[in-house]
Amino acid sequence: MMGTEQRISLLVRLADYLQGNSEEWQDIKLRAADMNAWFTQGNMELAVRNICTHLLDADKLQSWIQGYTVTASPKRIGIVAAGNIPLVCFHDFLCGFMSGHITVLKLSSKDEILLKHIVAKLTEWEPQVAQQVMIADNLKGCDAYIATGSNNTARYFEEYFGKYPHIIRKNRTSVAVLDGTETAEELGLLMDDVFTYFGLGCRNVTQVCLPKGYDITLLMEAANKYADIIHHHKYKNNFDYYLAIYLLNKVHYYSNDALLMVENTIPFSAVSVLHYRFYDDKNTLISELQNSEDIQCIVGHGQTPFGTAQCPTLTDYADGVDTMQFLTTL
Repeated sequence: MMGTEQRISLLVRLADYLQGNSEEWQDIKLRAADMNAWFTQGNMELAVRNICTHLLDADKLQSWIQGYTVTASPKRIGIVAAGNIPLVCFHDFLCGFMSGHITVLKLSSKDEILLKHIVAKLTEWEPQVAQQVMIADNLKGCDAYIATGSNNTARYFEEYFGKYPHIIRKNRTSVAVLDGTETAEELGLLMDDVFTYFGLGCRNVTQVCLPKGYDITLLMEAANKYADIIHHHKYKNNFDYYLAIYLLNKVHYYSNDALLMVENTIPFSAVSVLHYRFYDDKNTLISELQNSEDIQCIVGHGQTPFGTAQCPTLTDYADGVDTMQFLTTL
């Protein structure tokens, strides 16, 4: 059985590999892009850069793992992965790997190429990895489960996995709370939180909460930073579809020909659409959002800094549930 230092050493080597320019790794990313048109080269490189910077740094891994007791009696952990953005399952995989348990991954068909290759590469470097990390189509016979999906699939997960220790994640999204004092630079960073990965991640901002009287044209001007996104065919299809819906239904909207903004109290919005709402009291609003099961993170002054929503660290656990605590106390 590998020790903690050996695992960390492998992960640091993985970071070097992922940030390298080997022909093998470039070919894998091309294959992933062919399978899923949302996985552009830029988005995959961003995901890899964030993983290597925040999740695969030796010092950060050492500091993080010291807060937990790695198991000496490994159990079999089934992980059902999402596939909405590149390597979205990596943190769960990392927790399973570092916890010392046997990790069985059921990958999404939308994002199976990248992580499958990573597991194969780790196994190539250290054959013992094959005894701890496996990829399977069926997760029967596991002692505990971590499953990520929609509100609909969560019902099935509860039915299948409910009698075992489990973490089941439903739909979540992120919002920004503006107070009107934001600089042009901060609004530009906010657009990173909106547009990164085409807005498909649970940490993407899909709604902005504004003080009454806020000038929305400031946001539309900031969104020009991503004007070229309209040239992506799947994004443009979404934009054209929702523009037609709003026109037909006479819904008031703002647009800069790459983003649609509509007033809506629902935090979830479609690709190419950003909802906005107005608030009376910021503290009341923050309290409301913090207590909502729909919200993954809040961006704004005093909250998650602008431009960092899609840069989670080792301790930024999905849904606020400490995955490592769950795994190491089974």
